[in-house]
Amino acid sequence: MSPPVAPQGWSRWLVPPAALSVHLSIGQAYAWSVFKPPLESALGLSGTQSALPFQLAIVMLGLSAAFGGTLVERNGPRWAMTVALVCFSSGFLISALGAATEQYWLIVLGYGFVGGIGLGIGYISPVSTLIKWFPDRPGMATGIAIMGFGGGALIASPWSAQMLESFGSDHSGIALAFLVHGLSYAVFMLLGVLLVRVPRTERPVDSGPSVPTGPQVSARNAVRTPQFWCLWVVLCMNVTAGIGILEKAAPMITDFFADTSTPVSVTAAAGFVALLSAANMAGRIGWSSTSDLIGRKNIYRVYLGVGALMYGLIALFGDSSKPLFILCALVILSFYGGGFATIPAYLKDLFGTYQVGAIHGRLLTAWSTAGVLGPLIVNWIADRQEEAGKHGASLYGLSFGIMIGLLVVGFVANELVRPVDARHHIPAPREAADVARQQPESA
Repeated sequence: MSPPVAPQGWSRWLVPPAALSVHLSIGQAYAWSVFKPPLESALGLSGTQSALPFQLAIVMLGLSAAFGGTLVERNGPRWAMTVALVCFSSGFLISALGAATEQYWLIVLGYGFVGGIGLGIGYISPVSTLIKWFPDRPGMATGIAIMGFGGGALIASPWSAQMLESFGSDHSGIALAFLVHGLSYAVFMLLGVLLVRVPRTERPVDSGPSVPTGPQVSARNAVRTPQFWCLWVVLCMNVTAGIGILEKAAPMITDFFADTSTPVSVTAAAGFVALLSAANMAGRIGWSSTSDLIGRKNIYRVYLGVGALMYGLIALFGDSSKPLFILCALVILSFYGGGFATIPAYLKDLFGTYQVGAIHGRLLTAWSTAGVLGPLIVNWIADRQEEAGKHGASLYGLSFGIMIGLLVVGFVANELVRPVDARHHIPAPREAADVARQQPESA
C-alpha cells in the first residue's frame, strides 16, 4: 500500500486529526479497568488474572513497535494505520467470542496479543509523518496525536461503563460490549486511514520558517549509539514513576487517608483517577509544546528532577494534606504523559527524520519494561508491608523512595545525552534516494 502524497495546497493541519482518530481509539487500553470487576464476577477470575489482557497488551505494544517500526517507515502511515485498525478491532471481536463462550484464554489472546499488536503499530504509525509535516514544531505535533492516547480513556471509560449497565455485566453483556467496541473503533480508525497523507519532498507551503534537517541516522545505527540507550533509560524511568501511581491510584489515595478524620470515599477515589487521566492528557500537549521553546533536554530535566521532588513531598507530607497529595500526583502524571509525547521530538533532534518512526518503535521497549516494573514495585512492596502489619501511607514509603532513586538515574542518563557522532550519520544522497523510493510520483 503506497503512502498517499498530499496534493498541492493540502493543509498540514488535516494530519493531526487523522492521527488522533487512531490514538483516541487505541487509548481505550487505559480504560481496561472498567472490565475487570465484571470479568472477575462473570468468569470467576482473580484480580491478577483479570489484569493479564492489559499487561500482555502493553508488552505487545512495545514489542510490535520495536519489530514493526522499520515496516512502518517503509510502507508509510496508511499501511500502518490499516494494520492497527485490523489488529485492534479484531482483538475486540476475538474477545467478544471468548466472553460469549466463557473462554478467558480467547480474551487474553484477542485483547492482549492481537489487540496489543494493533496498539504498538497504531501508536507509532503517525509519528514520523507528523514530524515531517511540522519540522518547525515537532513537539507540538507529536503531542497532539499522543495526547489522544492519554485521553482515550476519558471517552472509553464512561462509554464502556454505560454499555455494561445497558447490556448487563454477565458474560453475554461483556461479549456484546466487546463487539460494539470492535466495530465502532474500526469505523473511527478508518477515518484516519482515509485522511492521512505524507508531504511532498519539498517543504510544506504553510510549515513556517525553514528549519535545517540536520544529521540523519538509520534505525540500525541508532541502536548502536549511547544516545539511544540513554534515552531508553530516561523513558523507562519516567514511565515507571508515572505508571506506579496510575495503576494503583484509587486504592492508593484511599490508603493514604484511611487513618485520618477525612477518609476518601469510593466515588472520590474514582474522581481522583479521572483527574489523573486529565493530567496525563494535558501533559502530552502542554509539556511537549513547551519543549519546542526550552529544548528537549531541559524539559526532561523538569520531568525527572521535579518528578523526584513531587514523590518526596508525597512520601513526607502526603498523608497530612489531600490538596498536596493530589497536586503532586497530578504533576507526576502530567510528566508521565509529557515524557511520551516529547520523546519522538527528542529522537528527531538527535537522529533526524530519517527512520525516526522505526527508532521510536525500538525505544518503546522501555515502555514494556516500565509497564511491568512500575506496578510490580508498588504492588509487591505494599503487599509485603501489609503482611508486616503496616497500613495507610506507610505501605508506600519504600516504593516511593525507590521511585525517587529511579528518577535520579533517569536524570543522570539525560545529562549524558550528547549529539550523535558523525560516523553514525548516513550520506545525504542515500537518504534522498530512499525517500524517492518510498513516495510515488503522484497522489
